[in-house]
Amino acid sequence: MAKVIVLGAGAMGLATAHHLLKAGHSVDVFEADQVAGGMAAHFDFGGLSIERFYHFVCKPDQPTFELMDELGIGHALRWRDTSMGYFYEGRLYRWGDPLALLAFPHLDLISKLRYAWQMFMATKRKDWRDLDTISAGEWLRRGSGERAWKVLWEKLFTLKFFELSEQVSAAWLWTRIKRVGTSRRNLMQEELGYIDGGSETLVNALVGSISARGGRIHLSTPVQMVELNDGAVRGVVAGGQHVEADHVISTVPMPLIPALIPQMPAALKSRYAQLRNIGAVCVIHKLRRAVTANFWLNTNDPRIEVPGLVEFSNLRDLGDMHIVYVPYYMPQTHPKFSCDDDFFVQESWGYLKLVNPALSDADRLDSAVGRLQYAQPLCPPGFAALLPNINTPIRGLQIADTSSYYPEDRGVSEGARIAKEMAARVGA
Repeated sequence: MAKVIVLGAGAMGLATAHHLLKAGHSVDVFEADQVAGGMAAHFDFGGLSIERFYHFVCKPDQPTFELMDELGIGHALRWRDTSMGYFYEGRLYRWGDPLALLAFPHLDLISKLRYAWQMFMATKRKDWRDLDTISAGEWLRRGSGERAWKVLWEKLFTLKFFELSEQVSAAWLWTRIKRVGTSRRNLMQEELGYIDGGSETLVNALVGSISARGGRIHLSTPVQMVELNDGAVRGVVAGGQHVEADHVISTVPMPLIPALIPQMPAALKSRYAQLRNIGAVCVIHKLRRAVTANFWLNTNDPRIEVPGLVEFSNLRDLGDMHIVYVPYYMPQTHPKFSCDDDFFVQESWGYLKLVNPALSDADRLDSAVGRLQYAQPLCPPGFAALLPNINTPIRGLQIADTSSYYPEDRGVSEGARIAKEMAARVGA
């Protein structure tokens, strides 16, 4: 039996601890936040328990299904017909199926056909390696043409990555398209899933499994340093105390690694130092009425400085409550990133009223703001070669974060898959 320390109590860290304890190891999980769950954690939104950052399930998410079944909560998975919309230059358009594309008036027929063919073929593609070497913008312009890029994509990339928008791998975008594109009941109908009770249901099941097997979760206890000795893990310093360990598995954001492991060899440390991760400010509005009938709404309007809205209550059944997430993604150096919560609440509420002019201030019941310094890994062309191996050259040390999912994007499913693989390496 090995003594293992897991850094981070997000879904991946908790799942890693769950698998380690099943294998008979001794496990301590250290988490800087006051609650477990990471990006999947809930908060009390005026009596409603809901995710700080929205989550949804797609049909290809097999590791999620397997983990839920293992925890005895497979019955909590729900599927629902969902729809997409596109708010373009002041008008709301239906989106997400061939008829909607044909009816969209801002593209010529050739552009529509090229776009449809590229999206269709993306769902059939299996090998991503050639896409790793080119940018998403280049891939989209080659396949769908310049007009489709300008109308449908360019502003979405600019408002998520800003000056870094050309530093996004086509492989990363392709997996996003394929994951959602294959989560359909048929050609005309998208179908997405959610967990009854929200992500908290999964987090609580993992926490319960860890506690039942003798694992320990230390909340509000950040690890200050991972200690090494002669090329191997020695332990960590947490809460000002040394804690010995045979293995350390880190699931915290990789940009933190150079400072967290100062004894790491310089060449390896420099690889982590090169990785970029942009921040997020996510506004959540609770409303009396719906903004649209869509779960996901892309926005391309000069008055709206976010790439889209997520009307979560059009996925997860929340009774008569309407919940809308307005995610702002941007590099931490962007001037807007330091604005206070009220700025984002008021600006995003103005966006919702632009999309649905029938909304009045009386329709907004409550608002909340979540912030993350490291929310979205930047995966530039050639990222596969830049990404350090999860199993490091330092004995007993594994390091993963959402960058490690590449070419997949952030998601509980990929975290569950990698968690199981990391746990299996301990003692192997």
